[in-house]
Amino acid sequence: MLWTIITVLLVIWLLCLVFKIGGNLIHWLIIIALVLFIIHLL
Repeated sequence: MLWTIITVLLVIWLLCLVFKIGGNLIHWLIIIALVLFIIHLL
């Protein structure tokens, strides 16, 4: 489940980078997802 969420967020993030949409919101979501992922690993 966690890997699915990370994959979806990364795909959305890449699409936002390519098409310059989404603004800062998706970047904050990526940061939150990475923090949760690191906490989950610990």
